[in-house]
Amino acid sequence: MPNPYRELMALGEALRMDRGWDPVSLELRCRPSGEYRLVVFHGAVTRVTGGGSGFHVILDGDYRLPQPGRHQQPGTAAPAGAPELAAARFRAYLQRRAEILGHPEELPPPATPAAIDEAERRLGRRLPADLRALYLIADGDGVGYDHRYLFQGNAWLSLESMVAEHSDWSGGDRPWYGWDLEWDSVVFDTAPADTVRRCGAHPGWLRFATGHDGNFLAVDTDPARDGRPGQIIHTGRDYDQGPVYAEDSITSLLGMYLELLDQGAYEKEGDHIELPSPTSDPAPQRIIGEIPDEVPPTLQAIHINNTTDLVDLTPLTAATHLRLLHLNRSTTADLTPVRELPVESLRLTLTGGDLTPLEGHPRLTALALNTTAPVDLTPLRTTHQLRGLDLSGADVPDLTVLADLPDLRFLSLTARQWTALLDEGKVPPTLAAARLADADATFDEALALAARLGLDTDDALRATGTLQTADGDGSP
Repeated sequence: MPNPYRELMALGEALRMDRGWDPVSLELRCRPSGEYRLVVFHGAVTRVTGGGSGFHVILDGDYRLPQPGRHQQPGTAAPAGAPELAAARFRAYLQRRAEILGHPEELPPPATPAAIDEAERRLGRRLPADLRALYLIADGDGVGYDHRYLFQGNAWLSLESMVAEHSDWSGGDRPWYGWDLEWDSVVFDTAPADTVRRCGAHPGWLRFATGHDGNFLAVDTDPARDGRPGQIIHTGRDYDQGPVYAEDSITSLLGMYLELLDQGAYEKEGDHIELPSPTSDPAPQRIIGEIPDEVPPTLQAIHINNTTDLVDLTPLTAATHLRLLHLNRSTTADLTPVRELPVESLRLTLTGGDLTPLEGHPRLTALALNTTAPVDLTPLRTTHQLRGLDLSGADVPDLTVLADLPDLRFLSLTARQWTALLDEGKVPPTLAAARLADADATFDEALALAARLGLDTDDALRATGTLQTADGDGSP
């Protein structure tokens, strides 16, 4: 018997080649009688995956969600690094390592000042003076995967590799992957407050060393208010919700390495020296479960799950850094405590329908709202950071208020709600993506919504027929 999935994949590949659709989305619905309906379109309309249901309609695939660190006040302090001291410490560090290993370590030749100037031009940023001084001693600590791993288990990249890494990792604002409210745009304070910008990535972070595991050391050339240019941060695979601060400069980092060697705080493995890894935890402090009796002031995320009683949010006012508040299958009656909290992602069921405490909220970016009573959306008109809104579980008598939201980019509604909104002609003009939230929605219904939202769906392919068995009896 033919593999239907293989056949559908082959069909998708043929359409990708013929139509230039990438990706290709298709839906095949079959009846017990063998009758089928096939609908095919490109990736602007896709089924929601993961924990959601329904379909996404992408109206502006180029939209990028601004990261909160873009709005932070820039640092004005002078760099902490000192190039002459950094060079002296680096040479002393190499000498101490040679004494431990019994021989000096071979490093690449120095980079020329002209090569450093060219690298800075391609990076679009000046290197911190102390890092520049190190490149005038050696252009990294190896080639390919043959490195000395001088920076606490991280290979020091050559200028060319650093430029290539920066080009591959643009460090700009990120796409809202999945176009849902399970988005990954909340960036937590994993570094000292107002030292490093609250971004998952930033063009001012120049990655100069790597563990070849997706993680990097970077110099921060654009710090937040209390930071210093040239400070050292951890970024990469394990730091996608925010960087971790290491030291105020390469100069200080080398000083720490010398202290560790003098203390004997290292291990010699063959021809390599291993310094202890940093002990800081890159994960934000979060709670999954009930609100504790004593709420830590450092709490940044809480998921309250499956409660039967109304949740009193008042104790959370102690969490002055709370960024994410999700009540999953849990209900509250009063949003007043949220008014003073820096919450950016809010998911809850509300009884009573009063959104007044959210009026003028300066940080709220994503709201998923279920209600047990009709709700008035008017207070949301002044939540100027609101980018994503899911009302598919809410009773909203007047959806026309949505047209007044200043910068709404994602909206999730049921088919009935979308029809009411479109019939009124009040779709928010700034939408970049929409969700048809009904679990039983069909691809045809999603394409109809896309067309009403202005997307050209005339080239969608549709086919009907009856599946035949190998003996052609007309039954599946």
